[in-house]
Amino acid sequence: MRFKMLMRAGAVAVPLMLGTTMLATVLAAQSGATSLAGTLPGTWQGEQTMQRGGQATTLQSTYVFKAAGGTITGVAVTTRSRSEIVNGQVDGDQVTFGLRDPFSNSASAQPYRGTYAHGTLTIARVANPNAAARRGAGSKAAGRGRGAFAMPPLELHKVSADTVYQLPADLAHAPLPPVRPLAPNGLALTPPMGWNSWNHFKAKVDDHAIRQTADLLVSTGMRDAGYIYVNIDDTWEGTRDAQGNIQSNSKFPDMKALADYVHSKGLKLGIYSSPGPKTCAGYAGSYQHEAQDARTYAAWGIDYLKYDWCSARIVYGPDEMEAAYEKMALALRATGRPIVFSLCQYGDLDVWKWGAEVGGNLWRTTGDIQDNYASMARNGFSQNAHAPYAGPGHWNDPDMLEIGNGGMTDAEYRTHMSLWSILAAPLLAGNDLSQMTPADLAILTNREVIAVDQDKLGKQGSQVSHHGDLEVWTKPLAGGALAVGLFNRGPQAAAMTVRWTDLGLKSNPKVRDLWAHRNIEAPGSYTVQVPSHGVVMLRAE
Repeated sequence: MRFKMLMRAGAVAVPLMLGTTMLATVLAAQSGATSLAGTLPGTWQGEQTMQRGGQATTLQSTYVFKAAGGTITGVAVTTRSRSEIVNGQVDGDQVTFGLRDPFSNSASAQPYRGTYAHGTLTIARVANPNAAARRGAGSKAAGRGRGAFAMPPLELHKVSADTVYQLPADLAHAPLPPVRPLAPNGLALTPPMGWNSWNHFKAKVDDHAIRQTADLLVSTGMRDAGYIYVNIDDTWEGTRDAQGNIQSNSKFPDMKALADYVHSKGLKLGIYSSPGPKTCAGYAGSYQHEAQDARTYAAWGIDYLKYDWCSARIVYGPDEMEAAYEKMALALRATGRPIVFSLCQYGDLDVWKWGAEVGGNLWRTTGDIQDNYASMARNGFSQNAHAPYAGPGHWNDPDMLEIGNGGMTDAEYRTHMSLWSILAAPLLAGNDLSQMTPADLAILTNREVIAVDQDKLGKQGSQVSHHGDLEVWTKPLAGGALAVGLFNRGPQAAAMTVRWTDLGLKSNPKVRDLWAHRNIEAPGSYTVQVPSHGVVMLRAE
């Protein structure tokens, strides 16, 4: 909630909007006449300025504390996020509690401590000495946003005794309709293939970059290998006109003309938005404008929408996520234009179990990928349990490809491409196509590996054996064939052996190495040296 502040010498700032009762509550708290245990329940507000990449960002925060049976619970909401307050305890002038992501089934609570003095509750995160070790030296935390903030202490002041969080009036919404399972839309019968702007261009994407990428998808042969979608990620959005219609910003002067150009190349154009009021980069989202935005996308000629949760977490609760996504799915369908619908909410709340029912053609199952082996392996090798939920028209998405961005070796990029193909994952390149090396292009356009990803049977592969750093994954293919990936996740090259009958094949199948592009005679079993962080990928039948 936004509010102006009344200041006087030596006093804590008090919101001008407070009524007499609320003001009395605040002044009583400031007087120190009550203990923190009696003062804490209620609504507290403040703001903090954080640094990221040399830039300052100010976030407004609202904490709503309630007490029950000696335990403090509640909710903490900022202009970027919503967290549950859990396991709180008051001891004198201090309160300790945890903040937990309510959208994640597996999130643990981050500990915080608050100290109360002279009407101000100062909140600081309690450092976890094991966090850096878990992330690994030099790595970024696995996450869902666009980078980490340096978090200073937050000073809160009590504004009311209300222990139920209320959305600000300008963000309030009517209850969402109950979710009803939707029939398939008939799109994405194989995993979508294409290119996305974020991994390389981020906020620098513009009309010229998209046109150049479309040209290069054709001239490099990537289009003919299956890379059809040219997807504009965040930062294309402008303001809304007087009627509420979303406009593209100055980087994209004519989105309809751009779509026409992309279509003229035999390609399709994708775009990005959020169910929240703001996108992850702070641009206009589709909140309260879902049908209007869908009609605009259709009029422009858009073929694919990536819909990123982002600030939706501040206006919707966990029990509303499915309905928020279905609202846009219905809006897209109402336009009559076939638009692939990509849910981007980082695997929260087991999306693979309900993504298809709310109209999704694909859904993210992980946090954002980074261009390094650890991040790629974390996203890709964690997909085993999700296999039953993938199929024609509805795919698990461990995030975009990093091939060609320079952070991994060729062997690691071959692992990336092989694993994503065995997973029947969307293949969305994210590199600067004008700077591709011949090796990058060869990895991205390996028709035999792509054929595994695009196989019409539509089965996601899974792990069948795991011995230390050595893993074997298989994927059933149409016609009874089997794709086999021998992955070495260790620091040294290693010999790997696969016995065909262990995989349910006959003892002397036809075998082809999909990276070496050669047939193999290997009756009974096959032993091969696999490089560190590398793969040998086979087709056997």
